[in-house]
Amino acid sequence: MAPSGPRSIKRGCQRVLYWIPVLFIALIVAWSYYAYVLQLCIESIEDTGEKVVYLLAYHAIFIMFVWAYWQTIFTKPMNPLKEFQLSHSDKELLEREDRGESQQEILRRIAKDLPIYTRTNSGAIRFCDRCQLLKPDRCHHCSVCDKCILKMDHHCPWVNNCVGFSNYKFFMLFLAYSLLYCLFITATDLRYFIKFWTKGLPDTQAKFHILFLFFSASMFSVSLASLFIYHCWLVCKNRSTLEAVRAPVFRHGTDKNGFSLGFTKNFLQVFGDEAKYWPVPVSSSSGDGCSFPTCLVNLDPEQLSSPSGSSSASKSAAEGRQFPSKPLRESQSRLLISTSSWSESEGAADKDKKGASNPVMTIENEA
Repeated sequence: MAPSGPRSIKRGCQRVLYWIPVLFIALIVAWSYYAYVLQLCIESIEDTGEKVVYLLAYHAIFIMFVWAYWQTIFTKPMNPLKEFQLSHSDKELLEREDRGESQQEILRRIAKDLPIYTRTNSGAIRFCDRCQLLKPDRCHHCSVCDKCILKMDHHCPWVNNCVGFSNYKFFMLFLAYSLLYCLFITATDLRYFIKFWTKGLPDTQAKFHILFLFFSASMFSVSLASLFIYHCWLVCKNRSTLEAVRAPVFRHGTDKNGFSLGFTKNFLQVFGDEAKYWPVPVSSSSGDGCSFPTCLVNLDPEQLSSPSGSSSASKSAAEGRQFPSKPLRESQSRLLISTSSWSESEGAADKDKKGASNPVMTIENEA
């Protein structure tokens, strides 16, 4: 009990320190607002029309940028549902077993009714000792948050939050609007930046704000552009940063494209089906974060009720994807439903092809 006091003080200090990068960004944004609005637009630009246009466009971008940043910071990461947590009896049973194989048998039994298709590198069920739960696909434990995060991408110090299923769309919009914010400042400040070197600006403190505003905006533009392009590539491939570093392991082995459904469906999985919500920092992502459609056709033999035919296997696989039992919104569940319909249509097409290529055999069977 004694070390609990110092440990809690240490953790409290860490929480305060984690907010320093966010405070740094907030101070830079506040200064950029002062420098652009007051020093550049109001003090330095003489043309009224140009001033009004710049201020209107700037504030539109600024509002969207701050809104997306706020959502990324304060949207709580989603944790696995209670169905993935071990019951009290399962915990006791797991603790009594010393051998790893016996523990895996228990975990396999629990995972049988859950939509879990990924494994560890050794082929074992993914289990979190700290959270005492079976990890859903694409879920990882964050050492900073000390929680399992659904579809974890990374822990970002600049937002002091885990970027995952619940706020990945907000993070993408934050990168997009922050890049647009910096590019807009760089483009509109360039003319007055040139005037600074040609002695075309009056000798006031505004010229130094204009100088540093251009330098800071252009430098941030380069770093933000590279990060935004990288995450656009991840969205197109339907991968997280963790999955790009280490590809997910399925039952048949490692597959870096296991969750990729094609560009359009990958995009819709992050931004949702309704286009009007794509540029707005409101929740519209498809799915529940616990189960994801895959492009794989390999079925888990442990999750099949009987090996007596492909039709029963397809049925059980489709039932496994309808998780949880609570119905999702139509816009969220469309991606999950479409996967099973692909496999059914492909199977029907294969049967038609075989029937067309073997007409003699068909006639003999009918006879």
